[in-house]
Amino acid sequence: MKNEILFSTYSLAGLMLKNRIIMAPMTRSRAIGNIPNELMVKYYSDRADAGLIITEGTAPGPDGLGYARIPGLFNKEQVAGWKKITEAVHAKGGKIFVQLMHTGRIGHDNNLPEEGDVVGPSPIAAAGEMWTDEQGMQPLPAPKEIQEEEIQALIAEFVESAKAAMEAGFDGVEIHAANGYLPMQFLNPKSNQRTDKYGGSYENRNRFVLEMTEAMAAAIGKEKMGIRLSPFNKFNDMAPDEQEAAQYISLAKGLKKIGIAYIHLLRFAMPPELITHMHEAFGTTIILNGGYNADSAAADLEAGKAELISFGSSFIANPDLVTRMKNTLELAKPDPATFYTPGEKGYTDYPSLVQ
Repeated sequence: MKNEILFSTYSLAGLMLKNRIIMAPMTRSRAIGNIPNELMVKYYSDRADAGLIITEGTAPGPDGLGYARIPGLFNKEQVAGWKKITEAVHAKGGKIFVQLMHTGRIGHDNNLPEEGDVVGPSPIAAAGEMWTDEQGMQPLPAPKEIQEEEIQALIAEFVESAKAAMEAGFDGVEIHAANGYLPMQFLNPKSNQRTDKYGGSYENRNRFVLEMTEAMAAAIGKEKMGIRLSPFNKFNDMAPDEQEAAQYISLAKGLKKIGIAYIHLLRFAMPPELITHMHEAFGTTIILNGGYNADSAAADLEAGKAELISFGSSFIANPDLVTRMKNTLELAKPDPATFYTPGEKGYTDYPSLVQ
């Protein structure tokens, strides 16, 4: 079989994956009222042939719901909605992690519930605009600065959401510390200009992510924890600096001490040698993401650059992506115009080749 390594099983900290093809987390904006629904049950269960599904970014609390129609995981209705999804995926033999994403300063009050605030490590607005269903595109506001005495409560919010994920039947939790969202806002000096123990040196800027990861791992089990990172990524008004490589190698060493299952890296802005150094520093499972096809994914697995490869937009238009790759069949192309629109169009209406 061509690219056989892609279809081999893999033990992810004891969780047996049926192949090494991971469905990457992708915002899809179908959660009306921020509650997972039947449309989402179909979307995820249709893709259960992946070795592991990592869900779209899901807010751990009201402040994290910065985008329109993204799901949360902090109340009973949300837990019940997600439970239907995990049960449907498991019924088809799939595995599924939830990605917890706090949007931080990348949000707008019009998208938040009444009790929510746009918050960040420092009161610095990100450049750009945000879609709101009420008023269309709006400038990103300056966030309310998270005070030092509020940080433990914020970490506790992530911990409670991780516990809710276990109640909902997830196999694990991925922290979204990439793409300019709240954890990365603490990591990056452009968005973090604090003078307390969570700002300044890169060791201090790593502190929030490490403390949060450790607390969540203690609550649900380190083998059920992963994290997504994107060094040198400028998305959402981040700015790489001269110590970034050293910072992320240090972060990988800290994550190794905690003992989480994996680091999920967005490779497109990373120097190739940094991937190698972080892999060596972490010492266990690396998932790589970014522009892969079956051939390039298999090549990087064979070369030992990663243990698993995640695919994003390929899964949008190809619910049967694993089958298509295994049989070297043509892939359908997704429609970017429907990536974030409500409803089934461009979401659950892409057909499988074998019905």
